[in-house]
Amino acid sequence: MSDLPNLDAALFKPPLASDFIAIGSRATQAPRVLLLYGSLRERSYSKLCTLEAERLLQAMGAETRVFNPSGLPLVDDAPDTHAKVRELRELVQWSEAMVWCSPERHGAMTGLMKTQIDWLPLNAGAVRPTQGKTLAVMQVSGGSQSFNAVNQMRILGRWMRMLTIPNQSSVAKAFLEFDEAGRMKPSSYYDRIVDVMEELMKFTLLTRESSAYLVDRYSERKESAAELSRRVNQASI
Repeated sequence: MSDLPNLDAALFKPPLASDFIAIGSRATQAPRVLLLYGSLRERSYSKLCTLEAERLLQAMGAETRVFNPSGLPLVDDAPDTHAKVRELRELVQWSEAMVWCSPERHGAMTGLMKTQIDWLPLNAGAVRPTQGKTLAVMQVSGGSQSFNAVNQMRILGRWMRMLTIPNQSSVAKAFLEFDEAGRMKPSSYYDRIVDVMEELMKFTLLTRESSAYLVDRYSERKESAAELSRRVNQASI
C-alpha cells in the first residue's frame, strides 16, 4: 500500500471470488421485470413489441408489469407527487429488471420514452433506485433497420447505473411485422426478441443477489450519504 499514497486503505476493497460465495444462496422468487414503451399511438408498435416481450418473460417465469405512460406529465411541469409519477417510481422500486422499447423518431428515441426515464430519480437518499438492476433495450422503426434509439438508451442505462445486457432488438418496418390482432409474426426479428428476453432473464438470475456488490464503489464509500445525495441531485439544474 506504500506505493499508493492517495488511497484510503481502510476503504480499499480488492474484488475477491470469495465475496460472491459469501453473498449466500440464490433467491427463488420470480424475477420482477418492469417494461416501458415509448408511443401513445392507438396501434403503437413499441407497445405491441413490449407486450410480446412480456409474454416471453412470463413464459420464462418472470413476474411482469407494463407501465402505461398516458397521462405522465413532462418533467418539471408537475410535482413528483403526481399520480402517474408516483406509479412509475413505485414500479421502478418494485422491479429487479427493466425493458425499454422506443420507436425511433427523427433519428432518436421518442420524447415520451425520455420523459419516463427522466422521471426516474437519480437518488433516493444516497442510492440510485435503478442502480444494479438489469436492463434490455429494444426499438422499432418505420423504415430500414437502425440502432440510434437503442444506442441512446444504452447510454442512459449506464448513467442510471444499470447492468445493460449485451444483446438488443431493432425491428425494421415494424408495420409489416404484426398481424391484425397485434401479435408479432414469425420472423428473425421475433427470434431476436426471444434471444433478448432469454438473456435478460439469465443476467437477472445471475446478478440479483450480487447487484449491490457489483456497483459498490470506492469513491462513494469515501463520500457521506449527504454529499452523494447533493452530487446527484438535479433539482437545481
